[in-house]
Amino acid sequence: MKEGPDIARIAALIGDPARANILTALMTGKALTASELAQEAGISLQTGSAHLAKLEQGGLIAMRKSGRHKYFRLAGDEVAGVLEALMGLAAGAGQLRTRTGPRDVAMRRARVCYNHLAGEMGVRMYAAMLERGYLRQQGETLLLTSEGEVFVGSLGIDLAGLPRSKAPMCRECLDWSARQSHLAGRLGQAMLRHFIAQGWARRDKGSRVIRFNPAGTAAFDKLFGARAEPD
Repeated sequence: MKEGPDIARIAALIGDPARANILTALMTGKALTASELAQEAGISLQTGSAHLAKLEQGGLIAMRKSGRHKYFRLAGDEVAGVLEALMGLAAGAGQLRTRTGPRDVAMRRARVCYNHLAGEMGVRMYAAMLERGYLRQQGETLLLTSEGEVFVGSLGIDLAGLPRSKAPMCRECLDWSARQSHLAGRLGQAMLRHFIAQGWARRDKGSRVIRFNPAGTAAFDKLFGARAEPD
């Protein structure tokens, strides 16, 4: 096929191990410097700069300057969604880079996926909102219902006041560890911000892990149902 989008070029950009490590590091949603990203990828700064230039030219990352420093971040939610889906495919095929350990347990329970909640708790929140009619799938579009607007408002989230963005209000995102969906989009981002602002959870420094404290876990369970205990 000689017409249509060139997926081979994008796949080649992501497929390089060093560039894949750079993109994975940016899944925290934070902007990082070239030296920080080179360290994450295990490569020299000179090599890292060459990879960053290719990723920027390919539209996968964006650079912004602050004083003398340059910071890089993912180009947007669409890129993050593709990376999360690829992580799900890799995990399903058994392509895991580390053995299961305590940190992996924390990652599976709750983590940030670019700017929204992922992991078991993110999947549980999404499933509960669908079951209760707060969200509705209409074709390939995920909608927030009127009941959902009332629910979100009861949490103190002002939908009209959310930052303007090209991202949809609600988007389904495949969770790589659970192999089920969690909530992305502007609402997914707002929900995670709410949990952190309420003091229920915090982000681990230098990691994608989101840690809920006991009070936050209890409040989350009250909203979205307690985690099912294994038989």
